[in-house]
Amino acid sequence: MEKLKLHGFNNLTKSLSFNIYDICYTSPANQQRYIEYIDEAYNAERLTQILTDVADIIGAHILSVSRQDYDPQGASVTMLISEGPIGQGLSASAPLPETVLAHLDKSHITVHTYPESHPHFGISTFRADIDVSTCGRISPLKALNYLIQSFESDIVIIDYRVRGFTRDISGAKLFIDHDITSIQNYIAQDTKERYQMIDVNVYQENIFHTKMMLKEFNLDNYLFAPDDVLLNDEEREEVQEKVFREMAEIFYGRNYAV
Repeated sequence: MEKLKLHGFNNLTKSLSFNIYDICYTSPANQQRYIEYIDEAYNAERLTQILTDVADIIGAHILSVSRQDYDPQGASVTMLISEGPIGQGLSASAPLPETVLAHLDKSHITVHTYPESHPHFGISTFRADIDVSTCGRISPLKALNYLIQSFESDIVIIDYRVRGFTRDISGAKLFIDHDITSIQNYIAQDTKERYQMIDVNVYQENIFHTKMMLKEFNLDNYLFAPDDVLLNDEEREEVQEKVFREMAEIFYGRNYAV
């Protein structure tokens, strides 16, 4: 593809946002164990490594990292990045400080986790919110498939938007610098085959929205502990209906009658 000739720095901001959901059935006795498992599997240290991988994939330089685990549950990581190295920076192999405060340099990656459960329904839902915002030539779309695969993603809701403008050498404003008709253009084919997808796009505003839900359903994949698996046929049918409803309500964004 022929490169655009720009006047100065590319000021377009490209923002990719995810809501990633993992749904699980847990008996009342196992709900706290599930929360503890998720907190350990997706603690701030693990999330920092995922975001470090994202920075490597999109070709960004890490400027600083701030991370935090929460009580009773959840974690957050914020990573400030730039297109080119500024000062010393941090490498993927360098030890990361516990907390670093710094001024934002154009771009950032963030993740926040929200494990939750409801005692009356036996359904536990883990949500991770991820934002990758860049400007310059680096693109968050390069990390799309890696992020989907990094979490146990039953449902993925993705928003992508290009904001602002940059100028070509003649002074004309450019409000987008790459071809895109759907986020699906950048999703791997094998991933698209595994998910049901819905698009809502506003092309004139450079706003793109895609929702994804796994097509295949095997209840055993949604049972957390060994004793949860020991359900009779009637119980399995009831649990399956609960899991289906949870997934449908998240995917379509509305509550359904019990």
